[in-house]
Amino acid sequence: MAFDFPDGSIVPSDCDPWDEEILPKNSRPHSFGARFASGNDTPSEFIMLKSPCEFHPKQELVIPESSRSNIPDPSRRRTIEDLPSALISEILQRLNPQELGILSCVSTFLNRLASDHQGWENFYFGRWGPPPVMPLQCLDLSVERAWKELFVEREFRSKAFMGRYRLDVLHGHTEAVRSIFILSSAKLIFTGGYDSVVRMWDMEHGLCIATSQPLGCTIRAISADNELLVAGCTDAFLQCWCADEGHQYHHEGLKYFSNDGSEFRLWGHYGPITCIALDSKRIFSGSWDTSICVWDRKQHNCVNILWHHGWVWSLVSCGSTVASGAGSDAYVWDIESGDPVNVICGAHSGNVCSVAQSYSGDFLFTGGEDGCIHMFDTRKLEDYDDMKPHATWMPHDGPVNSLAFEFPWLVSSSSDGRISLIDVRKLLKSTKTSSSKYYSRDRNYSPSSKSSIEPPQRMLHGFGCLYSVNIGENRIVCGGEDHVVRIWDFSKALEMEKKVLASKKLRLANRMRRRKAQNEMNSRSKGRKQGDPCSIAAKKNQVNGNRSGVWHSKCGVSGKLKG
Repeated sequence: MAFDFPDGSIVPSDCDPWDEEILPKNSRPHSFGARFASGNDTPSEFIMLKSPCEFHPKQELVIPESSRSNIPDPSRRRTIEDLPSALISEILQRLNPQELGILSCVSTFLNRLASDHQGWENFYFGRWGPPPVMPLQCLDLSVERAWKELFVEREFRSKAFMGRYRLDVLHGHTEAVRSIFILSSAKLIFTGGYDSVVRMWDMEHGLCIATSQPLGCTIRAISADNELLVAGCTDAFLQCWCADEGHQYHHEGLKYFSNDGSEFRLWGHYGPITCIALDSKRIFSGSWDTSICVWDRKQHNCVNILWHHGWVWSLVSCGSTVASGAGSDAYVWDIESGDPVNVICGAHSGNVCSVAQSYSGDFLFTGGEDGCIHMFDTRKLEDYDDMKPHATWMPHDGPVNSLAFEFPWLVSSSSDGRISLIDVRKLLKSTKTSSSKYYSRDRNYSPSSKSSIEPPQRMLHGFGCLYSVNIGENRIVCGGEDHVVRIWDFSKALEMEKKVLASKKLRLANRMRRRKAQNEMNSRSKGRKQGDPCSIAAKKNQVNGNRSGVWHSKCGVSGKLKG
C-alpha cells in the first residue's frame, strides 16, 4: 500500500522507518509536520527528511546538491569502478601487459580504461623501441588505442619464428661474409666481408641494390640508421656514408664515391675495428687496441675513449649505456661519464666473442669461445667478482661468433654452422620472483649442472662456419665462410599455420564422415544376419528358396510320395 499526497508525491508503504530518503524540496509532504529550524524555507534544492515513523520527526538535515552524488548507496557493494579515473590509471601503471589484458575482460568500463591506458606505448618502447612505420589499421584510432593495437600485433607476430619459413640465398660476395646489419625501417640489409665491399640488399625481393667501391681491407663490422651508414675496417678506420633523401632507397651514395661531403672517414684506432654501434648523437667503435672510441656524429671527432683489459670483440649501445665484451670480461659503461657501471669478470672461460642487450637495458647476453650463452640481470647491483648469470644455454659446439636480440627471441650463430633461437619470456617472468633455480645448489655456477642450463627452442643448422647473424621483425639473416647470405623468411608463417590447421580439420572431418558411413553399413549388415528365425530357415532351404515349398527328408524323398 502506498500513501498519496495532494501534490502528487507517493511514499511506499514498505519503507523502513529507520531509513532516510532524499526528496526534492517542492515535493516535500506537508502532512509530515516537519518544521525548519529557522522558520523559513532552506535555499538548498534537496532536503534529507526523517521518516514519519521515527521518534524525532522535527530533525532535518540539508545536503548540498554538489555532494549528493558522493553519497554511497548502502545496498550496493563497492568495486574498483567507484574509484576516480586518475587513481585507477595510477593503479594500471603497476600492471604488466598480460595483467592489463586480463583486467580488460572484467567489464566494459575497465576495458575502456585499459585500452586507452598510456602505458601501452611504454610497453612497446621497452621491448622493441620506436616502430619504423605505424600500420594503416592504427591510423584511424586514438593514440593510446593505436599503441595497444600495435603492441598486440607485434606480440602476436613474434610467434612466427616457431613456424614454417622460406629460405632465400643471396649471391654476390666473392669471399666470406663477416658482418650483417638489418635496417628494418627501410627494409634493407647491409653486408660486408673479406672482399672489402659493402653491399645493400632489398629485404623483400632479395636484390642487390647498390655496391660500394672496394675499401682495400676486410670489413668486420657494419651499422646503419636512416641517416648514416658506417663500416669498420681492419685498417683501423671507419668508412661513413650519409643517406640521400632524394632517392627511393637510403644510402644511394654507395654506388659512387662523390666529393660532395656525403661520405667521410674517421681515424683514431690503432688496430682492426671489430664492432660498431650507433645512436642519435654518437658513433661507437671497438677495436683490438683494447679501446672503444666515442665519436660525435656532427663534428666527426672522438669525444671519449673507453679502455679495456683485452681486445674488444663486440659492443652494443642502449640508451645512456654501452655494453662491450673484451677478453673474458663483460662491461657496461655510462656514456656521459665514461665510467663502468658493471663489470662481469670471467664471464666465460675464453674470450667474450659477442654481446647483445634488451632494448630497455635490463638484461645483457654474452656468448663466448666456450660455446655458452649467459644472460645477466644488470639491474642488480652485485659484486663484480661474484655476479652470477641468470640463465645459461649451451647450444653450440664452437665459439658463439654473433648474438642478436629482438624481443623475445635471442639468436646466436657459431663456428659449428648452427643457429639457435631462444625465447626468454619465461626467464624474464622468473626475475620478478626468484632466479635461484637457475643456479646450482651451492650458488656457484657450474656449466655441468643440468639445473643451470636452459635448452634452446629451435635450431637451424646444416651450413659452414657462420660469422654474423641478425634478426628483424620477421626475418633472420646470417653470413659465413660460404660467400652467401641466407635469409629465413617467417613473414608468412602464421598464414601458413592457419592453412595447415584448416587442412587438418578438413581431413579429420572427412575421416570422421567415412568412419560414420562405415559404421552405418556394418550395422545394416549385422541387422540382416540377426533377423527372424523364419527368414533364417528360408535361407537354409536348398530346394528353391521358397518357404512354402516341399521339405525333403534325409532319404531324399518327399512327404507326398511316402503317403
